[in-house]
Amino acid sequence: MTQPDSYTPRTVLVTGGAGFIGSNFVRTAIEEQRFTGGIVVLDNLTYAGNLENLADLKDAFAFVHGDICDADLVRKTLEDHAVDTVVHFAAESHVDRSILGPLVFTRTNVLGTHVLLEASRQRDIGKFIHVSTDEVYGSLGPDGAFTENTPIAPTSPYSASKAASDLIVQAYAKTFGFPAVITRCSNNYGPFQFPEKLIPLMITNAVRDLPLPVYGDGLNVRDWIHTTDHTRAILAVLARGVPGEVYNIGGLNEWTNIDIVRLVLRLLGKPESLITHVKDRLAHDRRYAIDPSKIRADLGWEPLIAFEDGMRQTVDWYLARQEWWTRVMTGEYQDYYKKQYFSR
Repeated sequence: MTQPDSYTPRTVLVTGGAGFIGSNFVRTAIEEQRFTGGIVVLDNLTYAGNLENLADLKDAFAFVHGDICDADLVRKTLEDHAVDTVVHFAAESHVDRSILGPLVFTRTNVLGTHVLLEASRQRDIGKFIHVSTDEVYGSLGPDGAFTENTPIAPTSPYSASKAASDLIVQAYAKTFGFPAVITRCSNNYGPFQFPEKLIPLMITNAVRDLPLPVYGDGLNVRDWIHTTDHTRAILAVLARGVPGEVYNIGGLNEWTNIDIVRLVLRLLGKPESLITHVKDRLAHDRRYAIDPSKIRADLGWEPLIAFEDGMRQTVDWYLARQEWWTRVMTGEYQDYYKKQYFSR
């Protein structure tokens, strides 16, 4: 296949750039000196957004504190910083929280994306990357993998809100010729992930010899990818991805949840007696798996970090930064954690 023409961004707005994947993207882009005009981070600094994630790079980007649902702020940010490119990470992203309180997911993920799209269209943005999730496809059976042509069939308020935002992005691409590209990635792991998600939750609990709560039988399957490989994929899509297209990003690396937990315990030298099975969450998808053939063939991207190497690096990162995760685990998080796992 003929390689698409390369797109060269100047000034890039990164929404949600103080969160887990967003901050890792900013870090990778700065380290590789990708954007001649620089990076602007727009983040509302909710519980999962933390400027400490980028503290060592604070002089290498501009920061705007605000909500992507604030149309005036979004327009002003695009204009004041002469933004020509948008990479959109900002989202409420935790399935469990979407079950406890779904409305904020619709507001941020659907309305926020629409506000950002319209402001970007009015400004004639050169490229817009909408970072989505494999969860929009729903649950797989024991065989096969999600392709870009798999029908969207979300099962949680979170995945439904992301699917809705995907459809709005696609509508803008088709109706207005807006230069948007959608990426859908499998489960990420790595540094700076808020400890409500599986891997950092298990690491931080195991370090403290606390119970490791595992939903149901623990046999739900996910495809795991290191966040650095994900950010490299997004940079490839930004440079060479075709507007209007969808690109699935995955690690070809399926693990059951219970085996992930056992791996964490092994890496930390902790006993499996810490594992505590808890009541399964509502509509818990049984299996996800990504077929990344398109991005590999069309854009030449490949995941580079072997899973056990990446997991060792991730465990070591959390061990070395206990002050970081102790600070981010606020009283509000503790209340949520108890309600989610032990009060249902």
